[in-house]
Amino acid sequence: MIGLKLPFFDELEPARRILIAGAGGGFDVFSGLPLYFALRDSGRQVFLGNLSFSTLRPAAGRRLMPNLVEITADSLGSDSYFPEKHLCQWFRDRGDDVPIYCFERTGPRPVASAYEVLVRELKVDTVILVDGGTDSLMRGDEQGLGTPVEDVSSISAVDLLDPADVPRKLLVTLGFGIDAFHGVSHAQVLEAIAALTESGGYLGAFSLMPQMSEVRRYREATEYVLAKTESHPSIVCTSILSAIEGKFGNHQRTTRTAGSELFINPLMALYWCFRLETVARRILYLTAFRKIDGFLQAQEYIETFRDPFRSRLRPWKPIPF
Repeated sequence: MIGLKLPFFDELEPARRILIAGAGGGFDVFSGLPLYFALRDSGRQVFLGNLSFSTLRPAAGRRLMPNLVEITADSLGSDSYFPEKHLCQWFRDRGDDVPIYCFERTGPRPVASAYEVLVRELKVDTVILVDGGTDSLMRGDEQGLGTPVEDVSSISAVDLLDPADVPRKLLVTLGFGIDAFHGVSHAQVLEAIAALTESGGYLGAFSLMPQMSEVRRYREATEYVLAKTESHPSIVCTSILSAIEGKFGNHQRTTRTAGSELFINPLMALYWCFRLETVARRILYLTAFRKIDGFLQAQEYIETFRDPFRSRLRPWKPIPF
C-alpha cells in the first residue's frame, strides 16, 4: 500500500454524520459536492447547508428558526435565482431527495444561533465549511479582503460550536486565484497557508480530476443549475469548471466577466484543507464581530476596525514567479 495519505482524510476517518456547508453564500455549496459524493459513497451520513443569497419566502420550506430554512425540490421561490432549490431538483431527477439547509444572509450572531440549532437537529459530529475562492483565509490587515462578511460569519459560527458535540471542524477552499476579481492578493493567500502550516492548521491539498466519478457528478449538477440561472451565472463555478476541464488563461465562460481578463489555471481545481479553529484564530477582528446581529452592521464594523491602521494595511502584491 502506498502511503502519503493527506492529514485531511485522517481527520475525517472517525466522522460518521457530516454537514458540508457553503461558507460565503450563493453557489459555495456546489464547491462541496465532490466531497459530498465521496463521503456518502464511503457510507457516511452527509448533509448539505448553505449561506443563501436566495430570497427565502415564507413558503420556501420548513423553518427550523427564523433564519434557517430547509429547502427541497418542492420549495417555492424565484425561478431565475434559487440555486439551492435547483440543486434539490437535480437530486430528485435522479431518484434522491436531498434537502439543503439554508442560512439567511444576516449578521454573525444569528448565523451562529442557526448553526447550533442545525447541529442539534442533524446530530452531526463533523462540520466542513466550503469556500468557493480563498478570501476566507484573509485575516483583516490585507488591503484586499474580498467579500469577508459571509465567510467570517460562517467561520465564527462553526468555531463557536461545542467541541464536545462537534469534535471536527474543517474549512476547505476551492478556486485559488478566483478572488483576484475582488482584489485579493494570492501572494497573501499563500502567506496565510504558510502561517497555517506553521501553526498546524493546514491539512493538505489535492486536485479534482475530470476522471473522478465524484467530479463528474459535481460537474453535471453544477451545469444543470447554471442552466437554470442563466441571468446570473456563478463566476466562481464557471471558473472552477473551466480549470477542471483543462482550460487556461483568459477563458471566458460567462458574459459576467466580459471586460476583465481571467487567469484560469490548474490551481483553481485544488481543494486546500484546514482546521477551522486555526483559521479563526488568525482573524484579527473576530471577537467583537461575533456579537453583531445585522449584515450591514457587520460590513460597517470591518471597515471601522480597519480605519485606524488604513495607511498600514499590507499592500496588494503579485506572486513573484
